[in-house]
Amino acid sequence: MFKWIKVIAAGAVFSLAACSGLKTPDLSEQSITELQTMMSEGQLSSVQLVKYYQARIAKYDTGEKGLHSIIVVNPDALDIARQLDEERAQKGPRGPLHGIPVLLKDNIDTADKMPNTAGSLLLKDNLPEQDAPLVAKLRAAGAVILGKANLSEWANFRAHPSSSGWSAMGGQVLNPYKEGANPCGSSGGSAVAVAADLVAVSVGTETDGSLTCPAAINGIVTIKPTLHLISQSGIIPIAHSQDTAGPMARTVADATLLLESMTDNSVDYSSALKQDGLQGKRIGVVRNLMGYNQDLDNTFDAELQALRAQGAQLVDNCDITTVGQFSEQEFTVLLSEFKAGINGYLAQADLPEVNNLEALVEGNKQLADRELVHFGQELFEYSLKAPALTDSAYIEAQESAKRLAGKEGIDAALDRCDVDLLIAPTVGPAWQTNYESGDKFQGSAGSPAAVAGYPHITVPMGFVEGLPVGISFFSGANTEPLLIEAAYGYEQATHHRIAPSLVWITETTETE
Repeated sequence: MFKWIKVIAAGAVFSLAACSGLKTPDLSEQSITELQTMMSEGQLSSVQLVKYYQARIAKYDTGEKGLHSIIVVNPDALDIARQLDEERAQKGPRGPLHGIPVLLKDNIDTADKMPNTAGSLLLKDNLPEQDAPLVAKLRAAGAVILGKANLSEWANFRAHPSSSGWSAMGGQVLNPYKEGANPCGSSGGSAVAVAADLVAVSVGTETDGSLTCPAAINGIVTIKPTLHLISQSGIIPIAHSQDTAGPMARTVADATLLLESMTDNSVDYSSALKQDGLQGKRIGVVRNLMGYNQDLDNTFDAELQALRAQGAQLVDNCDITTVGQFSEQEFTVLLSEFKAGINGYLAQADLPEVNNLEALVEGNKQLADRELVHFGQELFEYSLKAPALTDSAYIEAQESAKRLAGKEGIDAALDRCDVDLLIAPTVGPAWQTNYESGDKFQGSAGSPAAVAGYPHITVPMGFVEGLPVGISFFSGANTEPLLIEAAYGYEQATHHRIAPSLVWITETTETE
């Protein structure tokens, strides 16, 4: 773990400096550790930090030309920050997240003044009575819940085709690197807010690619953890056999700190942040998760030397032979589990007009001029007809998908090549948002780990067509420490992330 003795000892210093009227230091792109050092030395308060992010949100996220990455800012954020500042002065910090603002994807329950909407107008009055367990853990760690992030409505599980990053509640999330570029999804708002320095870290969720795709496309890091490492409770569901929340950050270290604060175990993931984390690792290169973008492949191939230079041993052509064989089964699983999961979630919510999936379908029709303007609700309608969780068609599909992605997929590749982990390009560069044709996915590395329920980390590996792309590290269940070592070692050796300039937003704002 990071050591916080110095921070605790500095409590008295903080209480004096916080009242001295010192100028707020440069906070742009600062990590959690750097922010904590400023706080411990009395250069910064949590209140000042919240105000810094609120000012950037007002400048870059709101208005017609804003990024639209945030649906709502917590009206109590400053009060919470003030209380945490007082606690720090009296007792010292609780740990590395004390006073650090965190943004949550707007499908995660918070027991406060912010509704949990999944981006849908039908849930605009959904005010949960309890925090999701992961939120309770973050609050206990001293985090300030800054607000709720925009997302692909219903976490991209309402229609196909659809355009990632759009919701009726929040509008279209914009990619901060290029005007008109898509942010991917469904955790697009969570990724964009971190990339644009509207918050230090955020929480997203994934069923299949909803953490890793937006992280890679927006030039940041995410850790999609092993299934059930983070509680699913209090998250608007798609599929219980694949859904997970995960941290999104600008660095592997920050993502790791956030992961530690959300998990249901006491594993010291921070001890895996080793400069020489690649030394001695045997890594399989998965070529059949490539081939859809030559420039992306060239960038990836060039990075292999960076891995070798840090002591990694690469085994090429370590393919996952079952890729493409479990898509149909996965789709059956998602439809069946969504129907059961959303009915269960709505049954306990205080929303009498939309208390099941059928009511959602009818509600969208009634609000068609606002909800169905860009795409429909085919997936909702398919889900209504999906097999029940007791039906053999569902049971067989779930067993087959898990086996093909896990035991006969990732596990078999690891064993056959005798490697510790696998790598591939995460996803191609961002496409232009187009509501008529929908998302232009070329390919990705996300599905095997998502369906198997295995961990997956993506780290920036450079730019293609002037847009960020990422490299994926994944392996078997509960291998987060191994993957963090490799991902951190790679990140520290390369430092490929470049912050977006946001010039196009600034220029637009200044001319209006």
